Amino acid sequence: MAEVNLLARLPKSKRNVKAREHAKTDEHIKISRQYGEMYFDGPREYGYGGYRYDGRWVPIAEDMVAHFGLKPGMRVLDVGAAKGFLVKDFMIACPGLEAFGLDVSEYALKHCEPEVVGRLHLGNAVSLPFPDHSFDAVISLNTLHNLKKPELIVALREIMRVTKGSNAFVQVDSYRTEEERAIFLDWVLTAHTHDYPDGWLKLFEEAGYTGDYYWTLIS
Repeated sequence: MAEVNLLARLPKSKRNVKAREHAKTDEHIKISRQYGEMYFDGPREYGYGGYRYDGRWVPIAEDMVAHFGLKPGMRVLDVGAAKGFLVKDFMIACPGLEAFGLDVSEYALKHCEPEVVGRLHLGNAVSLPFPDHSFDAVISLNTLHNLKKPELIVALREIMRVTKGSNAFVQVDSYRTEEERAIFLDWVLTAHTHDYPDGWLKLFEEAGYTGDYYWTLIS
């Protein structure tokens, strides 16, 4: 298990934290957690403000392919795949790689990239519908923190169950200082679980998670 930034080449998102701090209501949180049209393609205060493919995940997929030594014919799973951008870019980064995704959002799957039709599964991370050790690597980016702690622990165990060895990578919401935590709380809409890195490491240990990890920090 190691801390490694596999999203280092991802362009930084533009976040107007102050605007959301003053606009965010319980209703915004409730609607965003439905992971429907408003979350992906509605106004920015409900989520992404328009979730569209632009190829930005290609270099991330390249780095993940290199990190896990993935080759054509191997299988990789993205847990929390949304519209399948990373799944598509895995296939661009490594032609012949068998890439699949899973997401709770029926809306996202219905509006996925054409290239990944048939590769995305509707489901929840707490019960992955795949056999033991059926993937050469499992990825989950900015998804597991949307679960409450008991479910999150189960989801981490599910990731370890379906991957081979410790070939997994998760990225979750975190903060390193009280100032970063305050900014995060002003911004967050969907995360049920968040903590300082030390707290996450204890949770990983409790779950028996032995894959790699990194943090999403809002500043």
